[in-house]
Amino acid sequence: DRPGFRVTKFYIITTLTDATAYPAADIAKLYFQRWDIELNFRDIKTTMGMDILRCKTPDMIRKEILMHLIAYNCIRCLMRGVAAKHKVEQSQISFKGTIQALRQWEPCLNQNNISRQKQHGLIQLLYDVIAEKVIRLRPGRREPRAIKRRPKNYQLLTAHRHEIVEVRHRSKYTAKGA
Repeated sequence: DRPGFRVTKFYIITTLTDATAYPAADIAKLYFQRWDIELNFRDIKTTMGMDILRCKTPDMIRKEILMHLIAYNCIRCLMRGVAAKHKVEQSQISFKGTIQALRQWEPCLNQNNISRQKQHGLIQLLYDVIAEKVIRLRPGRREPRAIKRRPKNYQLLTAHRHEIVEVRHRSKYTAKGA
């Protein structure tokens, strides 16, 4: 019943077979909420910079992913506190805006020479700044899957720098040779 959707009927296959405990309308609502999960994954990967892992060993990669997830959960917990204090939905508070506010306010909050009372006041101001970064409701908005970053025109560094041989057709030399 949502405008803009092409299909009037769709099938969801599930193992939840009890129709009274799990009505079809509730399952359909959950199906449409899956997009929120995709946006949360995007927040972790792109907004927090986990799209490129910097560690080399499997053990350190696990630790890097774990640290990203811990930071993500801490930021979401902060957003939940702000949403409760300002009586707005947590989903309306911008994740990226929250990260930007934290990065800007971090030097002020980590000063050693300020009192607890002043630090508490700064935290309340930070909450107010985060609460101002509300996402407008945009029903029917499309978020097509696409790669935003363009690939570089250089080959990958797959060996030591002194061993690598530059492939001429993958770099800027193609324009000069033509």
